[in-house]
Amino acid sequence: MKRAEVGNIIEFRGLQGIVEKVNENSVIVDLTYMNNYRDLELEQRTVVNHKNYKIIK
Repeated sequence: MKRAEVGNIIEFRGLQGIVEKVNENSVIVDLTYMNNYRDLELEQRTVVNHKNYKIIK
């Protein structure tokens, strides 16, 4: 599986976000990329394991 890089857009658990930082086992993702971010009442950033996402762009 190819690992995401900073700036990639990824999808996980039905959500999408922009990768801000790549760690050894995970990435930090900015969720404000989604149009409905405010409606979902989510934190601005989250951590996603490399096994749990798909690269969109």
